[in-house]
Amino acid sequence: MRTIVSVIGNGVCEEDSEKAKIAFEVGKALVDNGYRVMTGGLNGVMKYALKGAKASEKYKEGDTIAVLPMYDETMANEYADIVIGTGIDLARDVITANAPVVVAIGGGSGTLGEIANAWTLYRMVIAIDGVEGWSSKLIGTKVGETRIYEEGFEDMVWGAKNAQEVIDLIKDKLKHYKLRFERITYDGRRVKEVRKS
Repeated sequence: MRTIVSVIGNGVCEEDSEKAKIAFEVGKALVDNGYRVMTGGLNGVMKYALKGAKASEKYKEGDTIAVLPMYDETMANEYADIVIGTGIDLARDVITANAPVVVAIGGGSGTLGEIANAWTLYRMVIAIDGVEGWSSKLIGTKVGETRIYEEGFEDMVWGAKNAQEVIDLIKDKLKHYKLRFERITYDGRRVKEVRKS
């Protein structure tokens, strides 16, 4: 089974922008290295990440996944193989944040929410440095409480300057991410339960 990596970020960016170029390179590098790419399926970073994924020589049908906020699957960009029209609007951000790895490129408040969701779901978060938006601001931080997965490994938002650094981080760090969010129970207080996979 190939690991899915979510790429999140600005919904609007020009094709010749730094964010579009990095999104394309990240999408391509992910498929080059055997991963599948998931995005919110619309424009901007989402579009260019899927375009890059399809440009890989190792691309296979099904490598690009779009999780839309609306029901109308025709709204997905042309680079999506698998289109899921959720109809749940902003709540779809929890789905994109639940990939084993989430790569943020720039981004505004929507991206910030996805990063927070990924952190809550015990997912690995990589943020691209050197671009305007939340990704550059959060590198090296802990979005919530400290999470220690095993002796000697402490989580943070990992920083990368380019696609190769993203791949290197995934190969080096993903093996440590064994905790999984299971459920929230309500018994007079909020209780998070996790299990090891």
